[in-house]
Amino acid sequence: MMHKTNASGHYNPFPSFSFTGPLRPVYPLSPKRTVPAHIKRPDYSEDGNPKSERKFIGRNNIKILDKKEQEGMRKACRIGREVLDIVAREVRPGVTTDYLDEVTHNATIERNSYPSPLNYVHFPKSVCTSVNEVICHGIPDQRVLVDGDIINIDVTVYHGGFHGDLNETYYVGAKASADPDVVRLVETTRECLDQGIELVKPGMLFRDIGGMIEKHAKSRGCGVVKTYCGHGINQLFHTVPNIPHYAKNKAVGTAKPGMCFTIEPMITLGSYKDKTWPDDWTSATQDGSKTAQFEHTLLVTETGVEVLTARLAASPGGPIPIPDTKREG
Repeated sequence: MMHKTNASGHYNPFPSFSFTGPLRPVYPLSPKRTVPAHIKRPDYSEDGNPKSERKFIGRNNIKILDKKEQEGMRKACRIGREVLDIVAREVRPGVTTDYLDEVTHNATIERNSYPSPLNYVHFPKSVCTSVNEVICHGIPDQRVLVDGDIINIDVTVYHGGFHGDLNETYYVGAKASADPDVVRLVETTRECLDQGIELVKPGMLFRDIGGMIEKHAKSRGCGVVKTYCGHGINQLFHTVPNIPHYAKNKAVGTAKPGMCFTIEPMITLGSYKDKTWPDDWTSATQDGSKTAQFEHTLLVTETGVEVLTARLAASPGGPIPIPDTKREG
């Protein structure tokens, strides 16, 4: 089928695909960004195959990081937070997600780090940008952000042999932060992550996190995506344990000091079910309803948890009040 190209040279690469909501990909993608030769790379950077991860598939032995490794994770996560904050400050109506990718890429390599998403199982860009009905793994392209959008920016950096992974959802323009349903969604998702983190301490069962998150989401009339989970992270981008965000899951394992993993709930205003675009990455809600996500990388300590990707005092974004729509005026 011929792609319809407009005067700007932009086109939808999947014109016959049945999209679930109004969002469309806007191609062409920009050329693959380069990483200077001196920066240490993960094993998949050339061929797209995370070989070291695949050795661990089917194993439940969760890595305990020693003090030096924990310090390596702290450093990677601090850099990840710096990069996300730099990119988030550029979020406004009128910018493209490709521009946000360029900012991510440059900020990452300036910090002597590799952008972990780049060529991970052939992902083409340095950050995931998931707008409105996109749950996760959105590919940065030529689409311009508009007032009323929400965007999740998922940054992971590889530094000193360790990955630091975090994401937040941001309001684009005043229209988004004035929409009661959008604010209910985003702030509920933020709270779901915070409540999940509160459970983390030695002896916690990984399966218990999802029950806490789903209870809070449902109390606000929201759904919980089941397809994608939190994950172990260390020298590997994704590894054991799996951390489902829904109740009555069958996750295996118990938290012990020195373990690192993410919690990253994906919460929806409508259906929790997902549909993947033909790019094999972009995951959208089946009913086209908006969805939000927040993520931190966590280290289990002797007494509780350390949030390695914690927000700083000057971090952009942050919580806003949920409007009380029940009040009579």
